[in-house]
Amino acid sequence: LVQLVESGGGSVQAGGSLTLSCVASGYTYSSYRMGWFRQVPGRQREGVATISTGGASTDYVDSVKGRFTISRDNSKNTLYLQMNSLKPEDTAMYYCAAGGRFLLLNGRGVDYWGQGTQVTVSS
Repeated sequence: LVQLVESGGGSVQAGGSLTLSCVASGYTYSSYRMGWFRQVPGRQREGVATISTGGASTDYVDSVKGRFTISRDNSKNTLYLQMNSLKPEDTAMYYCAAGGRFLLLNGRGVDYWGQGTQVTVSS
């Protein structure tokens, strides 16, 4: 059974930081590209960041560049998203995703999704 379990969400004031984690199981984690996506109710899901299998290549949506960092620890089957200088517009449900062949910020290539963790940023 494939599982992606996110944690680390919560409520924070603007300018604050949070670190999200996603623990994967049930598949060969190190062989999959990973990513973080987010969604606000009533809006389309948005790609935030992706990372290659070994972690050397990353991609970010423009709105988070310089503030968010995606990383992975293949020895722990864990994906991270360090979020700094948070803004109210970062408020969303954040989802972890895995892609076996490729994974793009537009969501193409996703094989597995997590259940999400809520991030709320107040002004």
